[in-house]
Amino acid sequence: MSEKEIELVHGGGNVFRDFGDPQADLKQAKAVLAARIISVLDDRGLDVRKAASVTGLAAADFSRIRNADLERFTLDRLMKMLAALDANARVTVKVDLSRSAPAGASSSG
Repeated sequence: MSEKEIELVHGGGNVFRDFGDPQADLKQAKAVLAARIISVLDDRGLDVRKAASVTGLAAADFSRIRNADLERFTLDRLMKMLAALDANARVTVKVDLSRSAPAGASSSG
């Protein structure tokens, strides 16, 4: 086998933005919340049915999160799910208007 050169590129911290997704920040936020939900499920040893029983939320929703199928979820719904699993969970959101403003637009307007 011959070795091929592989170019390694350091990501910017948001894979969705790195690939030019127009909804990169929203998708990144959803992914972070989903990862935290999965972490809580794993830490507590909850399968999707037990999570549904504990929270009163649909098992199918937890299944979608485990499968990274996040299109149907809003940020607030993911936050409510996390809060239902972990009442001590804290979510901090930082809005960077310089990234969301269209080129040439002023944020003072």
